[in-house]
Amino acid sequence: IFMVLSLLSIVYGALRCNILAIKIKYDDYDVRVKPAAYLCIFMWRSFEIATRVAVLVLFGSVLRVWVFLVVLLNFLCFFFYPWIQFWLSKSPFPENIEKELSRLGTTIVLCLLTFLYAGINMFCWSAAQVELSDPDLISKSQNWYQMTVYYIVRLMENAFLLLMWYIYRTDFYLYVCAPTLFLQLLIGYCMGIFFMLVFYQFCHPCKKLFSSSITEAL
Repeated sequence: IFMVLSLLSIVYGALRCNILAIKIKYDDYDVRVKPAAYLCIFMWRSFEIATRVAVLVLFGSVLRVWVFLVVLLNFLCFFFYPWIQFWLSKSPFPENIEKELSRLGTTIVLCLLTFLYAGINMFCWSAAQVELSDPDLISKSQNWYQMTVYYIVRLMENAFLLLMWYIYRTDFYLYVCAPTLFLQLLIGYCMGIFFMLVFYQFCHPCKKLFSSSITEAL
């Protein structure tokens, strides 16, 4: 019961962050989110987060040491990605976050921001993408390429972790139909991707402002 309540609270938080990110990106427009959009976001985040957590728990139950390496690698990749982008853009160091902050203070704030960004992306695609070269520190453009790469790599990673669990599973899972659970979790993640596609293709409140639809980008 507590696990279900925790999952619902996390999904609700992800839903609110999604809506907030849309309103921040399109603050010049009157954004009206329809019930269908709320439903798609809820289903998208529910499947995405629940299956991701389940995959990590199953993998960690049989390969306890390796799960820390997987989590650490995921975290470091997403933590340093905005900084690498910022370095490649050759933009000046952000100075407009807070006038009272020194350069060291600004660096600490940016590190905390990328820390949060990395923690979110370990489990789901973050509602707002960090862009340190932007004055608002978030990307205002809709990057279909990054999203596509993220979900392809994440799906492959989940499949690999489930395969390792299936190979090294212990007698604890003797009464669990492992192949069925394997397929259910992969299909569950694909269902999350499906609802994400439906949201961006049909239910996004600002889909008319996109330069291209997600199906065209794919």
